[in-house]
Amino acid sequence: MIQVILFLITVGLVAAGFVWFADRPGDVVINWMGYRIETSLMVTLLAVLALIVAGILIWSIARAILRSPEQVSLFFRHRRAMRGHLAISRGLIAIGSGDTRLARRSADEAARLSPGDPLTLLLTAQSAQLAGDRAGAERAFFEMTRHDETKLLGLRGLYIEAQRRNDGATARRVAEQAAQAEPSLAWAGQAVLDDRCAQGDWSGALKALDATRSVLAKDDYRRKRAVLLTAQAMALQDSDREAARVAALDALKLAPGLVPAAALAGRRYAETGDTRRAGKVLTAAWRLNPHPDLAEAYADIRSGDTARARLTRMQALADKAPEDPSAKREGAIAVARAAIDAREFKIARDALSPYVTAPSKRIATLMAELEEAEHGDVGRVREWLGRAMRAAPDPVWTADGVVSDRWLPVSPSGRLDGYEWRVPLAEIGMTHPVVDAPPPPLPAEPQPQPTELAAEAAPPAEPELAPPAEPGSPSGPPDREGGAPAVTLEAVVAPAKPKSKPAEARPAEPIIPLVQAPDDPGPETDPYSDPIPEKTSSSDGWSRLKGLFR
Repeated sequence: MIQVILFLITVGLVAAGFVWFADRPGDVVINWMGYRIETSLMVTLLAVLALIVAGILIWSIARAILRSPEQVSLFFRHRRAMRGHLAISRGLIAIGSGDTRLARRSADEAARLSPGDPLTLLLTAQSAQLAGDRAGAERAFFEMTRHDETKLLGLRGLYIEAQRRNDGATARRVAEQAAQAEPSLAWAGQAVLDDRCAQGDWSGALKALDATRSVLAKDDYRRKRAVLLTAQAMALQDSDREAARVAALDALKLAPGLVPAAALAGRRYAETGDTRRAGKVLTAAWRLNPHPDLAEAYADIRSGDTARARLTRMQALADKAPEDPSAKREGAIAVARAAIDAREFKIARDALSPYVTAPSKRIATLMAELEEAEHGDVGRVREWLGRAMRAAPDPVWTADGVVSDRWLPVSPSGRLDGYEWRVPLAEIGMTHPVVDAPPPPLPAEPQPQPTELAAEAAPPAEPELAPPAEPGSPSGPPDREGGAPAVTLEAVVAPAKPKSKPAEARPAEPIIPLVQAPDDPGPETDPYSDPIPEKTSSSDGWSRLKGLFR
């Protein structure tokens, strides 16, 4: 609306100017080269305006003619770029769908039409990866590192390719270059950190962790730094015990419940004779995370104490455990261990009595020691040792399916802080506490009672043979209701091994993992439909009559 008003005002001003000139006529005389031109003022103004318009038109035409080669070249370049863009789009879609042939053809076309384009280089590298051409992929990624805008992407690709061929030196060098180029790059910082941890260079690992502090969550950073400080303390405990104690205390400030740091700091304090601080450190960690390592370190803070003094100290520590069943059980085990050493068998038995109905391995073993120390009853000892073999496992330090007798900062796969205090194989669903008390069996299906006449006339029932499994259909006994195969423990623990091709004939992994369609389970059957009656060769009349009503 405002623009319309301004347009009308402008038109009105121009019209008013023309009217003003029309109301004030005058003559214009031009003498030039013997020519005399006399005309009115309005005609002169119109002539000047026409000359200006003609000059502009002539200049525009001349400029267009002069710039026509450049415009034609720009048109063809733009057309070429659009074709290259379309080739890149087709190639990326082909990579996502796993069409190796179309991806390579699109990459070649994009390289011809748009050489040096970042997306062209990416398409070339990923199409080479899809086709299994590792050398071609590395060449494309190396070409990316020559350009500033694709340097980090190229380094990332070279790092992945080095990992695929198990070239740790090249992967480490590439990750260091990427970390130097961009310190906040998460994957590069993590790769450098993992490499420092694998080499045991804890000082270098701490520096690498500090370089990636901006991209880590606060809790994650504090936990990882505490673990690295604990690892550094463990490495220094034989050479510099004071530095080991300081590093362990720094780790406890970041993660107060970190068991190995607390146990190490408590032992170092006890070695210097400062039992008060040792007890304070261990008690604070025990309140947060009751653990056998803390109980063992707390029992040994005074080397000259008697067994009864250690028992009193362990009873005081057990009373400070949180109100949690697992924490109370750890306290009871610690008290029972100290009571057996002090030959206070009643205290040990009272501590373990709430857990003897469904004991774990440690509790059953302690009960065997208690029976041997108190009564020397070999039969009871064997009974408890047998129950220990069948009892539920206790938590241990485990990572990547590997069990360790002590905490380690790095898991076997190279993962920092990978070891956890938990029951091994707890994730596969073994929920019952002990084998001594198995779950009750399922009730048997009621069998149909035959009539008296049919029972007399029917021949002895032969055992039915299970039909052979159809291709694609699951094997195993069917479920009672749905016809699905029953799940066994072997099927959960040991998954089926897929049939794979030889290494040289195995196709390359797709760039974008896609969910494969499940195998055909076979023709659907109605679990409630009646089975087809089997043919019988019996000449008995009652059998043929009964077969009609099956």
